[in-house]
Amino acid sequence: MSSSRFYVLILIFLSSFALSSAADQSCSNFTFPDHNKLFRSCTDLPVLNSFLHWTYNPSSTTLRIAYRRSDVASSTWVAWAINPKSKGMIGSQAIVAYPKPDGTMIIYTSPVNSYRTQMREGNLSVAVYDLSATYLNDEITIFATLVLPNNSGTINHVWQDGPLAGDSLGMHQLSGDHLQSTASLNLTSGTTVTAKGGDSRATLRNIHGMLNVFSWGIMMPVGFMIARYMKAFQPDVPTWFYLHVSLQCSAFIIGIAGCVTGLVLGHMSPGVHHHDHMAIGTTVFCLGVLQVLALFLRPKKDHKYRHYWNIYHHYTGYAVLILSVANIFLGFGILKPAKIWKIAYYVVFGALVFITIVLEVCKRCMKEKEKNSTDDKNGRA
Repeated sequence: MSSSRFYVLILIFLSSFALSSAADQSCSNFTFPDHNKLFRSCTDLPVLNSFLHWTYNPSSTTLRIAYRRSDVASSTWVAWAINPKSKGMIGSQAIVAYPKPDGTMIIYTSPVNSYRTQMREGNLSVAVYDLSATYLNDEITIFATLVLPNNSGTINHVWQDGPLAGDSLGMHQLSGDHLQSTASLNLTSGTTVTAKGGDSRATLRNIHGMLNVFSWGIMMPVGFMIARYMKAFQPDVPTWFYLHVSLQCSAFIIGIAGCVTGLVLGHMSPGVHHHDHMAIGTTVFCLGVLQVLALFLRPKKDHKYRHYWNIYHHYTGYAVLILSVANIFLGFGILKPAKIWKIAYYVVFGALVFITIVLEVCKRCMKEKEKNSTDDKNGRA
């Protein structure tokens, strides 16, 4: 009985600790080191460990804010912006801040006119003053006062952060929470409505990655292995041919779906261009079309052009395999998926490479044995 009470007390203690930790992370319990920094309202932003404090004066349409980004390293820039005309990143009027190695803070304004912005300093379309920033306890805070262009009481705002190298601002991540850090905020009620565009893009990016990895990165190599090794070990059995054609055609159809999702993503993200990834993907798709056409243009075994067809089919296939795998690894760098997904593909790809090496050795040993057997027969003859 006493042990049961002990466990109950432990659970109560842990629950209380967890609740108090969560409460400490709430903006309502936060006190600014400068006690003159007081704000009427605040909200815990849904992503990126961020908080917004504000005081809104409807009569003068002035908005005094403090944007806090917690748990950031000193080699990080942060930005908070409003978008007077639409939702999302394009057209937003940003305030950027980051710490210098000597501890001083850099803060400036930057209008965002494209997805490839380098966050250069520039004037905003809204009046802004009283700019300042701090970096304390792994938290960057931006202070500012803005004059809003209208008295609607609702703003579209965006918050973001990314890597910093000296005074050079790197690109923020293009996945996960970094695509969802935009919302509409009612300055009077404090109601936040999170934008859904980031969710749809993130989902489509994941689908694009999975389709292409499965088709070009797994099914195509397996189809290649069937044609190269199953045919060698069972040359008189046509099963390898039907398996090879079925697998490669299925992979190509799934690959088309992957290419289409990539085109849709490009349409949904104007200004974002991954030229190398797109160029390799387009090349792979065109080579894939040639491989499908090869099925219908395949001459008979005794045809005089069959030798040239074999060269064309084999080397086009090798090019598809090499470029597909290269583009998948390039895509990992762009998509930045969770480590578990990359590790899973590395394991599958490594297994395919290992099996290929083993089968290649077996194939060569078998050919060598057949050659020696033929030489022995010729010698006895």
